[in-house]
Amino acid sequence: MSDKGPNTVKKVAIGSAIAGAVGYLAGILSAPKSGKDTRTDIAHKAGDVKNSAEDQLADLNDELKSLIKTTKEKTVNLGSSARSEYNESLMKAKDAQNKAGEVLKAIRAGEASDPDLDKALRQARLAVKNLGKYLKS
Repeated sequence: MSDKGPNTVKKVAIGSAIAGAVGYLAGILSAPKSGKDTRTDIAHKAGDVKNSAEDQLADLNDELKSLIKTTKEKTVNLGSSARSEYNESLMKAKDAQNKAGEVLKAIRAGEASDPDLDKALRQARLAVKNLGKYLKS
């Protein structure tokens, strides 16, 4: 891989997935099918999108776990100011990881709503970004 970081690759992958889903829906809605067939296709695609979001959240959860471990190892020799920044970032990352875990359980139990999933994904991505900045410095 070149100078592009993992966040750039993730953004491109997520953008591609969204564009693919939108294109798929546009194709379904403009295809000459019965309403029942179209609703069935949309339901299947919605399930695919949910599974994709669940996979992304699980990956982010695993990435946060790894980043938290790495940052803990790197903080042994930090001064008080850096340690304070680290503690704040670490608390946010742990909160995001916990929320991601809760939403994953709710998704698997069929109890999560889309806003919960979106919020957990945003929080997990932000925590990964913040810890990534911390590790680069």
